[in-house]
Amino acid sequence: MSRSVLLQLARDSIQEVLEAQRSIDKATLLSSHPLLNEKIATRVNLYIDEELRGSFGSKDSVKTLLEDIIHNAKMSAFQDTNFTPITTSEYLDCSVELLLSTPEGVLSETDPCILSTTKNEVL
Repeated sequence: MSRSVLLQLARDSIQEVLEAQRSIDKATLLSSHPLLNEKIATRVNLYIDEELRGSFGSKDSVKTLLEDIIHNAKMSAFQDTNFTPITTSEYLDCSVELLLSTPEGVLSETDPCILSTTKNEVL
């Protein structure tokens, strides 16, 4: 099962911090996916075993969708004051929920944890 561009962007944002290197090619993403240039407020929630592990979101659509997802994913994983920063093992075991605040309402998409996805693909 393939991961959506938006959920992959959220995961890549967290992975950039864990690996301490920039890997997101913003220019390519923006040219390939023009929707990422739109100003849309987002929220990124992280869950481990269906329990909230981090959450951060924007109230207003000030940033582009690309910048908002990157910012909120990193804030959710590393700056949510209710939790300690996420570790690599927790990252591999967490699911990512992305909420988009659109004029039509809130859209939600969830990506299962990487470890369970890998296990299911092997079986």
